[in-house]
Amino acid sequence: MRSKDSNRGGKDNEGRNERNSSRGRGDSSSKGKSSKGGGSSSRRGGSSSGRKDTPKSAKSRVLEVFSDSPDTVFTQRQLCRRLGVTDKKGREQVNDLLQTLVKENKLLPIDDDKFMMNLKVDIITGRVDLANSKYAYIVSEGREEDVRVFREHLKYAMDGDTVKVEVSPTVHGGRQEGVVIEVLERSRTELVGIMELSKNFGFVVPDFKKLYFDVFVGERGLNGAQSGDKVLVKIVEWPKSPGKNPTGEVIRVFGPAGENEAEIHSIMAEFGLPFEFDESVEEEAESISDKITDAEIAKRRDFRDVTTFTIDPADAKDFDDALSIQKLENGHYEIGVHIADVTHYVQPKTILEKEAFHRATSVYLVDRTIPMLPERLSNGLCSLRPEEEKLTFSAVFELDENGKLYDSWFGRTVIYSDRRFAYEEAQERIESGEGDFAEEINILNGIAKKLKDKRFKNGAISFETTEVKFKLDENGKPLYVYVKERKDAHKLIEEFMLLANRKVAEYVYNLGKGKRRPTMVYRTHGQPDPDKLSTFSLFARKFGYKVDPDGDISEELNNLTEEIEGKPEQSVLQNLAIRTMAKAKYSTEPEGHFGLAFDHYSHFTSPIRRYPDMMAHRLLQHYLDGGKSEDKEEYEERCRHSSEMEKRAADAERASIKYKQVEFMKDTIGNQYKGIVSGVTEWGIFVEIEENKCEGMVRLSDLNDDYYELDASNYRIIGRQNKRIISFGDEVMVEVKSANLADRTIDLTLIETLKK
Repeated sequence: MRSKDSNRGGKDNEGRNERNSSRGRGDSSSKGKSSKGGGSSSRRGGSSSGRKDTPKSAKSRVLEVFSDSPDTVFTQRQLCRRLGVTDKKGREQVNDLLQTLVKENKLLPIDDDKFMMNLKVDIITGRVDLANSKYAYIVSEGREEDVRVFREHLKYAMDGDTVKVEVSPTVHGGRQEGVVIEVLERSRTELVGIMELSKNFGFVVPDFKKLYFDVFVGERGLNGAQSGDKVLVKIVEWPKSPGKNPTGEVIRVFGPAGENEAEIHSIMAEFGLPFEFDESVEEEAESISDKITDAEIAKRRDFRDVTTFTIDPADAKDFDDALSIQKLENGHYEIGVHIADVTHYVQPKTILEKEAFHRATSVYLVDRTIPMLPERLSNGLCSLRPEEEKLTFSAVFELDENGKLYDSWFGRTVIYSDRRFAYEEAQERIESGEGDFAEEINILNGIAKKLKDKRFKNGAISFETTEVKFKLDENGKPLYVYVKERKDAHKLIEEFMLLANRKVAEYVYNLGKGKRRPTMVYRTHGQPDPDKLSTFSLFARKFGYKVDPDGDISEELNNLTEEIEGKPEQSVLQNLAIRTMAKAKYSTEPEGHFGLAFDHYSHFTSPIRRYPDMMAHRLLQHYLDGGKSEDKEEYEERCRHSSEMEKRAADAERASIKYKQVEFMKDTIGNQYKGIVSGVTEWGIFVEIEENKCEGMVRLSDLNDDYYELDASNYRIIGRQNKRIISFGDEVMVEVKSANLADRTIDLTLIETLKK
């Protein structure tokens, strides 16, 4: 996870960034076989960029024998002959698989030793996951394997829709297939795309590369849209028969495709992000008093006379956390982590509360912030601005200089921030030891380092993902791209945020000793998937690194981090490693956090920008007041919503970064760069440019020295005649060929391959 940036309050490092998977459209003229490594997709018949079929399992092969002869009765011996199974162990496995398939209602037992396909139609309900423009998977809860549905049988269902599917009893390519018989619920009816205008009508070509249809717009529904405009179209009529296009009407024109405002607004619409707050929300925010009464202060622990300051990015506007420090008589330090008391101002059942829940998170696009709360709160009432009294919710710790924790206290407080530091200013005091509050900052830094050492000793993973930043001009155009450097000042803040989040979670969890655990909102992160780890270890081996998927995973990954630091492949391997991890999520189940090596962990420190932190504040105060456990199901539903909105925000942020990278590279056409092969697909090879971390594609159709084919299992392409090999991880020189703002893609020309 990134450290806190402009207008963002997150400082707890979870290492959960995902690699930008926005690949762009495929090229129908590209060469090669199907890929297992992911790639680009074309709306008009592109390759799969989603989930890939895995090699056939033994169960799938058994089922295929019956599928090929659905009316035939097979004995176990006949089935073994068909499968080429001759040994005793193999026959026992076949018998076990037959019994499993009977239990799954896929086979019917005939007598004791005979079986046939169960031809009874199975009807399931599930969610559509578009793999590409050719087919989708239907994800059904409780079903082990997803069902594949080709686009001609999707009934115009889109990604995220809930559908009813008739599942065929037969199996093809190791998967059952089906037909959508009803779309039960559409996740959305609005799409973003580019208008292609004819004389009296137009078609909107969706930006979403996996969507398999365009939207027809009649003359009355154009609403002033011109050819080449980015638009938001609402589908008003779905076809009654296949082969037609849905009909829509333009509800918002963003402007010519490629222009900054058009593209950023289209990204916001694509991900369903709000453009502004409703007037009623703003009015309620403005009506809140900014006066702090003596009666309110009397209810709180008073820290106004204790040295307190904030450390944030230089251009930050909301300061939702502050640190206080004072030395105790016993030589220990009392360190306060003070968090904006958002729930004092945002009360349950208010318009503000409903809006905060609906948005669930602030969103940080490259050139703007879409806040969870109106500016009156986020940058005003709740922002811990210097030389102002502020209401806070605090976690206060007694620690010694070695980071040993002696005592904790949680409760509502009032503070007065003496100083607002930018990260750079705090870093100067760490490096020089001079300047105001230099002593306090260096004491905090020393303790933070001890806390960090203990985390890693306990198994925390030390990945720090690359964060790409842009310097923009007044019109939002990127002047240059750089990789954000994280120094001790960033890590200092992160460690104390981690400590507060962990101790809040532990406090509530331990209230339930010997009885029912009280409901709490936890931030959880599961163990890595063994199959993904095995695949990653193969990737790492291509670079000459050993990662034992059966060893101590934390130790293996931390060793890898040390080995790759500062090397060209660092970014690629760290991003791939993070993708092997389970995704962090919010839950009422105290399942722990693998990446941080914490048994219990919550989000408490950023309530200005995260709704789960508001929930944690309310629950903690409720239990501090002696309240009983709150309704778990209600909070679990809110956790699910928060996790979904967090993913949507991350996807939108990546889309804005990709757009700005393409916009920047548009002015570098003809320039040559050193890069590393970061992906191989049937369409081409992806190259991450070392200098600026922008990623583009060298299309196989542009490699004129031979006909290249994909060797997916070895993550490489091979020339058919010259046997030239280009592998994942190879260092290469490339030239920028083109940059397509509308598709957010960069095309590169391969100049030469270099040594690894």
